[in-house]
Amino acid sequence: MSGKPASGVTVVLGRLDADGWTIVGKARTNRDGRVKSVNAKRLSAGIYELSFETGAYFKKKKVKAFHPWVTITVHIKDAGAHHHVPLLLSPFGYSTYRGS
Repeated sequence: MSGKPASGVTVVLGRLDADGWTIVGKARTNRDGRVKSVNAKRLSAGIYELSFETGAYFKKKKVKAFHPWVTITVHIKDAGAHHHVPLLLSPFGYSTYRGS
């Protein structure tokens, strides 16, 4: 939206297990718009959700937006590998990809 990193966005990490989704970590983006760690215990292979609280971010910026939360579901096959999941965000859309 602004061409600048979104700092202060809450990110919740969930893991899918036999009973449904379990929150395993939570963090806020830093001034570079990144999360170094979601304060989760060691991850294992599985299905995970990254949920970004975008509504609060836009409200703080006084911008009307369509997506109050953006949730990205990923399949982690190698839990020991580095996983970078960028979220490119505007008030009315977003995109994501697996980064390096």
